[in-house]
Amino acid sequence: MARIKIELPAHFMFSTEVPIHIGLINYGHHLDNAALLSLVSEARVRFFKSLGYTELDVDGVGIVVADAAVQYKSEAFHGEILVFEMAPDDFNKYGCDLVWRATDKASGREVARGKTGIIFFDYQQRKAAPVPAGFVAKTAPQA
Repeated sequence: MARIKIELPAHFMFSTEVPIHIGLINYGHHLDNAALLSLVSEARVRFFKSLGYTELDVDGVGIVVADAAVQYKSEAFHGEILVFEMAPDDFNKYGCDLVWRATDKASGREVARGKTGIIFFDYQQRKAAPVPAGFVAKTAPQA
């Protein structure tokens, strides 16, 4: 069976720290795989906030998550603080991937990496919308 392999960008434009609380731990005494996606969602909300946006208002349109891929690298445990790094990549007419990496703050151990495909969405017209130029300008790699 083929395994997902996620290539990381050379530079992440955003970083945030999220602690692992007890409600995220499963019967194996480590971070639950589904809970990790919840933490990725929190990091994504913070990413948009850092740019002056919300997920419902990116220059007048919102976003929807179209797909997600995760590559687990190691266990994570209650009390650890995960550092999530994020950057947009692979733009198309209506969206892009948000590529991310999660590492343990104390040890630097990589816990997981992944990408979340997002589509910009006009909630009033209920249809996909082009990527806002302002979002592209704010997230373009600096020369």
